[in-house]
Amino acid sequence: MRKGLGLVALLHLWTVHVLLSVELKWIDAAEVYTNAWAVQINGGPEEADRIAREHGFINLGNVFGDYYHFRHHAVERRALSCHRATHIRLQKEPQVLWAEQQVVKKRRKRDVYEDPTDPDFPKQWYLSAPTHQDLNTKIAWAQGYTGRGVVVTILDDGIEKDHPDLINNYDPEASYDVNDGDADPQPRYTQRNENRHGTRCAGEVAAAASNGVCGVGVAYNAKIGGVRMLDGEVTDVVEAHSLSLNRQHIHIYSASWGPEDDGKSLDGPAKLAKEAFLEGITKGRSGLGSIFVWASGNGGREQDSCNCDGYTNSIYTLSISSTTQSGNVPWYSEPCSSTLATTFSSGNPGEKQIVTTDLRQKCTDSHTGTSASAPLAAGIIALALEANMNLTWRDMQHLVVRTSRPQHLSAGDWKTNGVGRRVSHSYGYGLLDAGSMVALAQNWTAVGPQHQCVHTIHTTLTTLPSRLSNPKNVDACWGRPEYVSSVEHVQARLTLSHNQRGKLAIHLISPLGTRSTLLFPRPNDFSSEGFNDWAFMSTHSWDEDPQGEWTLEIENVAPNGDISSVHLFVSLRVQFLPAKEALRAGV
Repeated sequence: MRKGLGLVALLHLWTVHVLLSVELKWIDAAEVYTNAWAVQINGGPEEADRIAREHGFINLGNVFGDYYHFRHHAVERRALSCHRATHIRLQKEPQVLWAEQQVVKKRRKRDVYEDPTDPDFPKQWYLSAPTHQDLNTKIAWAQGYTGRGVVVTILDDGIEKDHPDLINNYDPEASYDVNDGDADPQPRYTQRNENRHGTRCAGEVAAAASNGVCGVGVAYNAKIGGVRMLDGEVTDVVEAHSLSLNRQHIHIYSASWGPEDDGKSLDGPAKLAKEAFLEGITKGRSGLGSIFVWASGNGGREQDSCNCDGYTNSIYTLSISSTTQSGNVPWYSEPCSSTLATTFSSGNPGEKQIVTTDLRQKCTDSHTGTSASAPLAAGIIALALEANMNLTWRDMQHLVVRTSRPQHLSAGDWKTNGVGRRVSHSYGYGLLDAGSMVALAQNWTAVGPQHQCVHTIHTTLTTLPSRLSNPKNVDACWGRPEYVSSVEHVQARLTLSHNQRGKLAIHLISPLGTRSTLLFPRPNDFSSEGFNDWAFMSTHSWDEDPQGEWTLEIENVAPNGDISSVHLFVSLRVQFLPAKEALRAGV
């Protein structure tokens, strides 16, 4: 029925989610005062409780002897000057013998770092390169961060738990066989070894160091588990079960799979998987949120867009793309505005690939694609989490944005966004930097909870040109309790019909002029189904001020741009941090 109608668009529910925070940059040389006091009190615990209560403190308990640990929530958690008035009032109490506001002390582990001695470590060019064009893992390791205490699981076709380079880090509590319904994630062995994928990914994260086997994982002291869920029928239940496995024990879930990378699929999580993501980020890790790391996709040759993959396009996943050894965009890479950052992987013939564990207790130096990039990111995130186990799922994305490096990555679409950061549809904010991640993580102050602000418009157009431009002014809830001043993710939720979906391009322009391409044309997509409440996501305006005019552009790139009528309904929903939280939202 729709054939020949040209562009008949029902633009329904344009939703923009803006998650906000503000930067605070601490001066390294200055003392940083906390909201904690050490207090010596004569009179015992009851007297300590009374004094704490009367002066607005919480008594966190006895340290030893007559010394107590107080915390004051009305005092800034971190400040460059002491809170003298509070201190003086406390010292005037007759039973207070001594009090001191606590300052942050810099301490460094005195471990003697030596390079891993694994036989294949010299081949792991992406971990350590003479040119320093690598993931900067040795700097993180030298600070004593190797993933100890962090649990990562690989959602894939199983992992070889008895592999000599994995066995000492294997965690049965982070493992399950969803395909067969038992606790053993061991892969099914075949003549072609097609179930090697999960074992390869696991070794990238947590292959043991200096044990004489293969190479080394990025987080070589982390615990590693595997969920066997791709070697059978994959259903919504299978995905949801995998994404929600033991969420109080597992910190990081790494997934290198998704819908077909054929340039025409439009698919994402269904009802239960969506709920699993939401439960994970709200309840996982005792409320800090599960961290989901996702490979961005390998459909570059088919001119696919990872914004049409509802897993990488989700605000709940940390989407990772690839770059080659020479710093070029790989042939399989998919450009999209939801990608947050990049790690290394394979490239053209002659370029090196990824070294890791392989099926049948072997090693390989030929792991490839964005499948290999996501586990490297999961390992780096494990290092940052070891440096600060209190990081929320959103904190981790902030760290990635602030520390990723665009240098030495070649792409034709690098741009500078409204806050001066370089960003690309192929690379996000650039190459992950393990050393910088752990350094920033150590003293990071958690971002606050999210608020919402809703704007709605209704428009009816009699004609629709080949390019539709729809502006919307946003006040960011100015003057209301929800107001804050900077963006995290932006989501544009559309329902739209067209006789050939792949002929559409969709762009979003922020008030500061940052232009995100939410959808690139897809020559293989001849579908007439359009988009039904599909949430396109961009990370490119991170930390920008959302106040002002946002513009959504829909472009028909068909040879003869057709003109037809359109009814437009737009609902603009903006998610915020409250202002008081934004002011202390970290570095």
